[in-house]
Amino acid sequence: MSLPRILAGREPVKGGYRAVIPDAWLQGRTAYGGLSAAMAYAAARDADADLPPLRSAQVSFIGPLAGPVTVTAAVKRRGKNAAFVTAEIHGENGLGLAATFVFMREMKSHVELTGGTAAPISSPPGPARPVEHATAPRFLHNFDIAQVDDWPDRGSADVLRWFRTKDRDGLDPMTEMMLIGDGLPPAAMALMTKPVPVSSLTWIYNLLTPAPVSADGWWLLRATSDHIEHGCTNQDIMVWNADGALVARGMQSIALFG
Repeated sequence: MSLPRILAGREPVKGGYRAVIPDAWLQGRTAYGGLSAAMAYAAARDADADLPPLRSAQVSFIGPLAGPVTVTAAVKRRGKNAAFVTAEIHGENGLGLAATFVFMREMKSHVELTGGTAAPISSPPGPARPVEHATAPRFLHNFDIAQVDDWPDRGSADVLRWFRTKDRDGLDPMTEMMLIGDGLPPAAMALMTKPVPVSSLTWIYNLLTPAPVSADGWWLLRATSDHIEHGCTNQDIMVWNADGALVARGMQSIALFG
């Protein structure tokens, strides 16, 4: 069941909605983080009328989420330029996700600097490679993925892939950005010599444009890490569109259990 179908089948409740996270979106015993963050954003976006575009999300992955969930959101402050909206997702085991979304209108400024970090490759994605069913988390089958095996400035803990949501009909651009933004495996896995459990703790995600678009729905995602110690890693995340424009940046804290 795709995200558009999950949202189409939601049941309204006070302050949000009820929905079901299907097994096809799980990674291990919990939902893929991008899906749960996108579901939280959907509630936050509807928490008030005429909210400006999303510009930042701060997400904490607190506990496992699967099956029936309740998603709620509330406006904490709305000023002239920005609105802060919190959202929570509760499952059968209690609170699973808490997030703060910052919506902000475009403003004129005498300071302008564009360009950011250049995309490590310039060519658009080739044919999507099939996901290996024996080893890949179930949620990956909801995406077209094109693996990138090498690039000029590749680091030791570095992952680069093209992503495209298979069913994105009806998704607004920001919901799609939340959905794909957590799609990569931890960069630390590039150094692993044996499989160990991993778990995302927090995710900070900043949108660099109020209206992200990309040709044919393809996005280039990169996760890099330069510090892994005592079972915890910090990684940087970058998202470019198919034309090589940087559209989002993030930072993530991930626990490594072994």
